[in-house]
Amino acid sequence: MKAALLRTFSTRNAATAEAEQVRAESLAIAEGLKRQNAGLLEELIVRYQHRLLRYLMYLTGNREQAEDLFQEVWMRVMLRGSQFNGQSRFETWLFTIARNLLIDQRRKRTMSSLDELFEVGGDDDRPVGFEVSDTDPTPFEHFSRLEDRERVAAVLLELDALHREVLVLRFHEEMSLEEISKVTQAPLSTVKSRLYRGMAMVRPKLERMTARPQEAL
Repeated sequence: MKAALLRTFSTRNAATAEAEQVRAESLAIAEGLKRQNAGLLEELIVRYQHRLLRYLMYLTGNREQAEDLFQEVWMRVMLRGSQFNGQSRFETWLFTIARNLLIDQRRKRTMSSLDELFEVGGDDDRPVGFEVSDTDPTPFEHFSRLEDRERVAAVLLELDALHREVLVLRFHEEMSLEEISKVTQAPLSTVKSRLYRGMAMVRPKLERMTARPQEAL
């Protein structure tokens, strides 16, 4: 009993220390962006370039479009860096910029509804009777056990943009549900619903992928 309490206390202390470190880093980035620190911007590009491009490629399904948006995102960071206040993780703010730029781009091209790209309508966003834990190991750990990442990517690209985006943010970026809610500007209950339904759609495909190598033996 005593050992269990000590482990719990140690885990909480570690989590608190990590949260404080993240907050301090976010505030330092915010201050650097306000000063228009060129060295900091270069460091951020190096640190987040692969993650940002991957997110944009999943969102658009087109490498050329993703690369164009990638450049625009960093231009926006350079021009509006002072708007980042450090109260959230930098990547949350960065991915929000990327998403909004894509929506703006699609709206200008089609002159249609702002939400057309991501709103599929219907019942998919209605709250359902379940809870998605934000403290359990991330689903990305289950994905990482699969050897063929390209086939996993192909499975995700088969989903609609709404569910694909939430899965990518949760699995690949390992964002918390609250962070995903900020990026997508959707209520937490909606994020949970999209995550649950997305997993329901993708799980059978992934299970078939893992079963094929065994069948070949």
